[in-house]
Amino acid sequence: MRTSAPRLGSFAPLVALSLVVACSGDDTGDDAGSTAGASSSSDGSSSGAGSSSSGGGSTSGGSESDGSSSSSSSASSSSGGDTTGGGPMGGGFLSPYCSMSPPAGAQVAPALPKYGGSCPTIETGYDLMSDTAVNVISSSGADRNFAVIAPDDLQADEVLPVIFMWHWLGGSAKDFYERSEVQDAANVQRFIAVIPEAKGDVLFKWPFTILDTDARLEEEFVFFDDMLACVAEQFNVEANCVSSTGVSAGALFTGQLAGGRGQHLAAIMPLSGGVGGGTVKPWKSSAHKMPALVLWGGRDDFCVAVDFNKASMELEDGLIADGHFITECIHNCGHSTPPFDVPMGYTTFAPLWMFALDHPYWLDDGESPYGGGLPDGYPEWCAVGAGNATERVGECAGSEC
Repeated sequence: MRTSAPRLGSFAPLVALSLVVACSGDDTGDDAGSTAGASSSSDGSSSGAGSSSSGGGSTSGGSESDGSSSSSSSASSSSGGDTTGGGPMGGGFLSPYCSMSPPAGAQVAPALPKYGGSCPTIETGYDLMSDTAVNVISSSGADRNFAVIAPDDLQADEVLPVIFMWHWLGGSAKDFYERSEVQDAANVQRFIAVIPEAKGDVLFKWPFTILDTDARLEEEFVFFDDMLACVAEQFNVEANCVSSTGVSAGALFTGQLAGGRGQHLAAIMPLSGGVGGGTVKPWKSSAHKMPALVLWGGRDDFCVAVDFNKASMELEDGLIADGHFITECIHNCGHSTPPFDVPMGYTTFAPLWMFALDHPYWLDDGESPYGGGLPDGYPEWCAVGAGNATERVGECAGSEC
C-alpha cells in the first residue's frame, strides 16, 4: 500500500479536459472546449484517423484462453515515446490497437449484453436545441435518456470501439458532448460515444456514495447493459474495445462500474474520480484486469464532500493490488479543467480517447503497449505507474467546484 505524502509536489494545471470537472451546479467553463487542440473537419479525413474496420471484433463474444498478446509491460515511469506507443505492433494515433485483430490464443471479451425488450431506433449526433439527450430506453422500469455519437461518415463495414462518457454533477449529456468535442473526436479517431443522462434521483447524479443502495447501483449497471446492448444491435461494435470515462461524479461512478461490469470493459479513464475516502463506496475487484488512466488535480482536488486526491490514490491502490496497468496524470489546479498539448488535427482530449483505443480487452492481464513509455501526445505530467507522474509547471485557472 502506498502512502500519499511523498508523491505530490506543486503540480500545475491539466487544463486539458473541456469536459469541465465541475462539481457544483454552476458551469463556469462554457468556452473551455475551444481553447486547446484543433478540431477535425466533419468528414473525418484528418491524417492519423485509423479506421476500425480492420479490427477483428464485432458484437459477438469469444472464448477465453491463456492469452499471448505481443504487447509488453514494465515498471518504467518514462513518458514520451514515439507515436507507436512503444508496442511491437503499433499503437498511438496512427495505428491504435483497437483497429487490430487479437493475436492467436488471446483472451477476448465475452458476448455483449442482450436487451430484454425492443431496442429504440437510435439517433446519432446531438441536437443542441434540446437540453436532453433524445434517445430513450426503458431500463429497470424507468425511461432513461442517452446520446450516441458516431462518425459523420460512418462506413457500413466499420467495426468501432465504444466509449461511455458519464457527466459531472453540475453537467449533462449535452455539456459533455459540447465541451469535449465528441463529434469531431469520433470523426477523427473513429469510435462511437455513448453519453448517458443522469436519472436525477440520487444526491450526486450517479450512485457511488455509501448512502446509495446496492440495488440502486445495480440499476445503473443494468442501464449500462441496456445501452450497450442496443448500440450493438444497431451498429458494428468492437466487443474487445468497450471503455468508460467520466468527470468528477461521472468518474466516481466509472470506478464503481469497473467493479460491477468489468467483464465488459477493456479500459477505464476516470478524471477526478476514485473510490473510498469515507464518502464513496470502496474499490470492488473487477472481473477483468482493465488498464486505467487515472487523472486528477493534486492534493487540492476537493469538491463538496469528496477528497479526490485521496479517492484517486485509493483507486490506484485497488488497481495495483489487483494487477491492473496504470497510467497516472496529476495536475496541481484542484478541481478544474486540464491542458493537453495535442498533435495538429486532433481534438482537445485526443490522448484520453487514444488511451481507450490503444487498450483492447485481449491484452495480457496487467499489460499495455505503453509499458515502455507513453506515446507522443501525452503531457509530461503523465507517466506509467502509480506515483510516477512528475509535476507540471504552469499557471492554474482556479477551482471550478
